[in-house]
Amino acid sequence: MQDPHVLATALADLAVASLIEEVSLTPKPGLVDRIDQGSHDDLTFSMMLESANCLHNTFYKMAMAAYDKKPSQYLREKIGEIGREGEAQMYQVTKGINTHKGAIWSLGLLTAAAAIHKEQSEDVALCFTAAEIAQYEDRFIPHQITNGIKAVRKYGVHGAKAEAQLAFPHIRKYSLPVFKKSLTQFDYETAKIHSFLALMANLDDTCLLHRGGLEGLNYAKKYAAKVFTTGKLDELETMNERFKERNLSPGGSADLLAATIYLYKINQFVSSIEDMYATVN
Repeated sequence: MQDPHVLATALADLAVASLIEEVSLTPKPGLVDRIDQGSHDDLTFSMMLESANCLHNTFYKMAMAAYDKKPSQYLREKIGEIGREGEAQMYQVTKGINTHKGAIWSLGLLTAAAAIHKEQSEDVALCFTAAEIAQYEDRFIPHQITNGIKAVRKYGVHGAKAEAQLAFPHIRKYSLPVFKKSLTQFDYETAKIHSFLALMANLDDTCLLHRGGLEGLNYAKKYAAKVFTTGKLDELETMNERFKERNLSPGGSADLLAATIYLYKINQFVSSIEDMYATVN
């Protein structure tokens, strides 16, 4: 695949599809899905879909910016600039509500990594290339204290920035291996649920910390671990009600689930291209 526009369009398509699959996965305790709004009074399923779709051009631009490049200060800041433009578009669509700020960060870095690697789709390699980009500091980031940053400072945990700089360890160690293994035993939707539970059970989710403190985080992690271990997915609806009572929302896990789905889709896409070339030749 030599045409950068073809690759950039494909990656943007896959990124948006991954965001849509994440929000569409049902049930997801505390999060927006096809059934309800979870713990979010200000979000709706249709708003999340509209937000995801509006980011297509953002991911396309990130892929074009990274094509034939290497991780660098320039690339990090260019990705940051495009990401902030994407956030502005998102806020315009959602009337000021944060729907995908974290996902723009994680999927944006993986988009850049995939554009750098082109036809090479090995997910661990993409994670580490994304980490190389994330290691550079963006000197143009506006000074703002987000809820995630507050949680990181208050509780001394890793947030989205550190997760990327460490090459997405929760994806590499938990969600992606669980997803791939589950696909050999269950259907695609069930595999995503298992992947999501594995993330929630292991991630120090700053969204949970912001809403429920350490007690809320530990409650969610133990509950997720229990459902994951027992495999009793019919418990998810009750889990959703408990999360809503406590105002808990595992938003960080949701972002990493979307990134997990994205890595899988990139691998499938590149494999299909390789198969097509093999058939032609």
